[in-house]
Amino acid sequence: MQIRILKGEEVRKALPMKAAIERVRLAYGQFSSGKATMPLRTRLNTDKGVTLLMPAFLHQSRDLAVKVVSVYGDNPKLGLPTVSATVLVLDPDTGMPRAFMDGDSLTALRTGAAGGVATDLLAGKDARNVALFGAGVQGRAQLEAVLTVRKIASVSVYDPVEAAAKQLVAEIRKWSDAPDAHIADTPQAAVRDADIIITASTSKTPLFDDADLKPGVHITGVGSFTPEMQEIPAATVHRARVVVDSREACRAEAGDIIQSGADIHAELGEIINGDAPGRTEADQITFFKSVGLAVQDAVTASAVLAAAEKEDLGILIDL
Repeated sequence: MQIRILKGEEVRKALPMKAAIERVRLAYGQFSSGKATMPLRTRLNTDKGVTLLMPAFLHQSRDLAVKVVSVYGDNPKLGLPTVSATVLVLDPDTGMPRAFMDGDSLTALRTGAAGGVATDLLAGKDARNVALFGAGVQGRAQLEAVLTVRKIASVSVYDPVEAAAKQLVAEIRKWSDAPDAHIADTPQAAVRDADIIITASTSKTPLFDDADLKPGVHITGVGSFTPEMQEIPAATVHRARVVVDSREACRAEAGDIIQSGADIHAELGEIINGDAPGRTEADQITFFKSVGLAVQDAVTASAVLAAAEKEDLGILIDL
């Protein structure tokens, strides 16, 4: 038996963002139509941290994988990351392992792709200006996905760590067909002209004021993943058309939904499947909230493996 081992750079090479967006679109459609088996995350606590097990099987596309995420707060003292992730891809017909790959790069890719799907379905077709809160790995991935589905002219980056914002802006300026990228001095300056707002932070308080938003803005929130976190003002959530990746997961985990008592319009998969409308008015504010689903990992990991086999990426190990 052989298993393919893939590093982060090989995962990224195997699956460009455009392809990742299409795979995640497929995952959401199957999830919301009941064509996926996705048990609740299993938490395994130790005296040093927690490990999460996230399995999923998509019946239609036959993608089967398990992601393992560990969160250990003392790791930086050992020169290790606080959060680490790996993904195991299994053969749906035999259950045999087929690939073992870096989960950090896959998570960034599939979460960015989720924002790309939401932007494609919910943002105005003429959206040109983006406000990005959070200059980390996920902020970068979200922006890459938005640039894949919309012709963006300008990006305003806001991050409390100025060095991180400067680094990302410098990187964006080197991208092919790069939009104008600059640092926003204040949250108000970031959002006042924004057609699309991306939030990718760990904030426990809203990142901007509701009164500063343009009519028709689309917001993608991926940072808050606990009931205590809140990136989006409750007033904005109340007047927005709220779309989520999973009703159950967001009502249990997402502070933006829990603290506002939001009325959820639809799951993104329901819009994909034609069971619910997306944006219906030009001036409508739309808000997509994602906490991340294991089905995203399964479909993107399977696509990475298929491309890796075709391009001979990674190494094969005999078990």
